[in-house]
Amino acid sequence: MNLADTLNLGCACQTLETPRLREQLETEPALAGLTARLSESHPHLFSRTAVFLDPTVMAQITDAVAALERVIALPAWRQQALERAPQIADLDHGPAGVFMGYDFHLADDGPRLIEINSNAGGAFLNAALARAHRACCESFQQVFDAKDTLRKLDEVFVNMFRAEWHAQRGSAPLRNILIVDDDPDAQYLAPEFQMARALFDSHGLIAAVGDARELQWRNGALWHPALPSDMPVDLVYNRLTDFYLQDLDHEALKLAYRAGAAVVTPHPRTHALYADKRNLISLSDAALLESWGVSEADRALLRRVVPATQRVMAEDADALWAQRRGLFFKPAAGFGARAAYRGDKLTRRVWDEILAGGYVAQTTVPPSERLVSVEGQTVRLKLDLRAYTYRGQVQLLAARTWAGQTTNFRTEGGGFSPVVVLPATASRLDTASLSA
Repeated sequence: MNLADTLNLGCACQTLETPRLREQLETEPALAGLTARLSESHPHLFSRTAVFLDPTVMAQITDAVAALERVIALPAWRQQALERAPQIADLDHGPAGVFMGYDFHLADDGPRLIEINSNAGGAFLNAALARAHRACCESFQQVFDAKDTLRKLDEVFVNMFRAEWHAQRGSAPLRNILIVDDDPDAQYLAPEFQMARALFDSHGLIAAVGDARELQWRNGALWHPALPSDMPVDLVYNRLTDFYLQDLDHEALKLAYRAGAAVVTPHPRTHALYADKRNLISLSDAALLESWGVSEADRALLRRVVPATQRVMAEDADALWAQRRGLFFKPAAGFGARAAYRGDKLTRRVWDEILAGGYVAQTTVPPSERLVSVEGQTVRLKLDLRAYTYRGQVQLLAARTWAGQTTNFRTEGGGFSPVVVLPATASRLDTASLSA
């Protein structure tokens, strides 16, 4: 057991104080009161306990993301992924897609890729949370990154959106960003929409949060009432889970995207290339990857990182049912933990739905655990890791801790947790100094 595992399983330290969190969340006057509102509406959004990570594991995650990006860039990969996606995914205006999310479980011998999300939420919240935890650990600064990349994340995020704009618009100036979802104020992560708006505004951009259903396509431009009446939408930060813009309520956005009249990120092509769960089948097929020209080194890495995944077919029903306790079932077009099931918890009724519903079956990789303190008692919660990336570069690593069959934000002591990557030289730390 390495030092990170020892800390995660033996130290129920709490490193978050509400005043520090408030400083990081309420960075602009428009965000005043956000911390108090979150404590009432989202009581289990943030964990007070950080997750520690061995530097070797961090390197493995970084290497895995780079290898996955190399595979996804292959012409053969793109041909297969786009053939099974709606035609709108064929469009390539240049942008890569902001906030790619690579989700991992930690096995005894390293990280395992659970899924890829093309619309990963939580980055703004997790950046603030990580900075707040760090600020609470003045006596324990030796475990933190000496370069303090957390302080640079705001610039990294803004520059990412500017890069998306320039990938499609060249040197033209970016004037505004519209953050859209259906009924955005009702979304669980709505608070980070306001954080994003405030960040863009602080960097000289006109920014607004708007309902995607209120977008209008007219005179060759995209318009929204949340922006000044004489200003069409420049860039859409797209938080919709209608990944291919198939809902009639999103017709205006689809028309603008097709015409290239607005920069949209993330976009349908990103979802097809990265986030369709059927892609996991190809990533775990060594023979197929070899036929596509994937290097021996990358194939070996992916064999270690990507659990075996197969399509659920009616003709394989008996065999899959017999093997179900070692499998996790996910809808190919799903996102998050919706309609995902552990095989050892399946009922026959749910099994029938899986057989009819376009699922994949992934070899189960149990999540690792984090010891936390809840009302004076220590309990172990499950944890997973999310790497937020852009164009193959890891920007931020965050964790989620929970109890139950799938990830959730309903667990006492759980929620988003910052990840502290231990220094390579760490051998002995005073864990008492971590206690709140």
